[in-house]
Amino acid sequence: MKQISISDAEWQVMNIVWDGQPLTSQEIVARLSDQTDWATPTIKTMLHRLVKKEVLTFEEQGNRYVYRSRVKRSACVKQASRAFLERVFDSEPAPLLAHFMQTTKLSAEEIAELRRILDDKER
Repeated sequence: MKQISISDAEWQVMNIVWDGQPLTSQEIVARLSDQTDWATPTIKTMLHRLVKKEVLTFEEQGNRYVYRSRVKRSACVKQASRAFLERVFDSEPAPLLAHFMQTTKLSAEEIAELRRILDDKER
């Protein structure tokens, strides 16, 4: 996957699309209006930007635009996670994990899952 930079606002748009695609621009505007105070032209500008970044694709159906993602959410999460690790923790995963373990309240189930993941990594 080519390097894609998605802003925080664009992540909100993409999460709406990933959760409900295919969606018309009107449906995207309506769903974002429930979560944000963005004006319709602002949302349509973000849709246009995401199409230019090749993250979204659209097709015209009559007088409507229907949007779908061109990339999987997991691919974007992986890329954003890697960029965050490089930028904030100098590409060192152990300090990142230690920070989150020390500053986040975890349930017993989450702790067990983390142990399982670490055990699998150790093998």
